[in-house]
Amino acid sequence: MRFPFVVTALLLTAVGCAVDTTSPARAAERFHAALEAHHEDAACGLLARTTAEKLPDRGQTCAQALGDLKLGPGGAVTEVSVWGKEAQVRLAGDTLFLHRFDDGWRVKAAGCRPVPDLPYECEVED
Repeated sequence: MRFPFVVTALLLTAVGCAVDTTSPARAAERFHAALEAHHEDAACGLLARTTAEKLPDRGQTCAQALGDLKLGPGGAVTEVSVWGKEAQVRLAGDTLFLHRFDDGWRVKAAGCRPVPDLPYECEVED
């Protein structure tokens, strides 16, 4: 699958305007912690609604589909880029894309790998 985002991070340099990188990083860590603990239902609860709806295949639940994918361990956060309501969180073992909704940051794509001269390829995406 090809993830349609071309990643461009915008730095906010206005005086007094700080970008919150902690919240998307924590959401990405919670997602991978749920997967590593085999709590796929909890991991599905951290996905964006459209991502959770698109993931199941042939009568599966979201949790079954995530379990079948066997995404690797996330690991420590290595980099966070935030632009508006979008974020990219790079972990030692994964790259995730998130969106900030009214109820917080949710995962839109996970299991993403860069492809030279193309958008990211992701195992989970909306």
